Amino acid sequence: MNEELLEIARSAGRRAALYVAGARPHGRVDVSSTKSSPTDVVTAIDEACEQLLRSLILRARPDDGFVGEEGDDILGSSDVEWIVDPIDGTVNFVYGLPFYAVSIAAAVNGEVEVGYVMNIANADEFSAIRGQGAWTHTDEGPIRLVAPPVDRLEHALVATGFSYVTATRTKQAAAVARMLPQVRDIRRTGSAALDLCGLAAGSYDAYVEQGLKPWDLAAGGLIAREAGIAVSGIDGIPGERLVMAAHPSVSREFFDLVNACGF
Repeated sequence: MNEELLEIARSAGRRAALYVAGARPHGRVDVSSTKSSPTDVVTAIDEACEQLLRSLILRARPDDGFVGEEGDDILGSSDVEWIVDPIDGTVNFVYGLPFYAVSIAAAVNGEVEVGYVMNIANADEFSAIRGQGAWTHTDEGPIRLVAPPVDRLEHALVATGFSYVTATRTKQAAAVARMLPQVRDIRRTGSAALDLCGLAAGSYDAYVEQGLKPWDLAAGGLIAREAGIAVSGIDGIPGERLVMAAHPSVSREFFDLVNACGF
């Protein structure tokens, strides 16, 4: 069944990415509303993309549940629930920065089994099936992702992100400042899903972020794990309070550093 779920995710994700790319006007995109703070934005294209994804997925599997960032959840009657972010990296999308993605995961009995992420700006595709590996997709076919080891933590390039809530962001900035002298450098692209896929592909060595919702984490987290990345959080469970990830060659040391820095 997982192969079927991935095919549905990939087909719907590609359709959604084409829609977003075609609907985006030249220049900046108008903001239709905000969420957690005045800087946490939503566009009409986000909302329309989620409606499209919901229609495509539930047309294929009408009994499944659906959880999306922008709309009301649907409680299904099957064991499958779809966890969807129509545009992860909306601020990038608004400004035209090329790091925004459609992210689709399918959970079966609460366990994420399938993940699919596409960078809408450049059509880079990533996918995973639990226990079967992670891939990036090219014109020549899928390429298996195996994250490279890191020789020393101080050589690690670390991806991160910040909350849109001012008080939380202030604390996160202080924690990142404490971390910065102890790693190679910090990168902040603005899309958690793409950061986690980048970790799987070897573009980063480690990742830490707070405030991730299920739709931010589900697909990218599975892709990272299936590429060999250790993904953890408080008490070992990644979630809204904390997500930290790194290659096992430095993961224990990195997780200790994250805690020492006050994330």
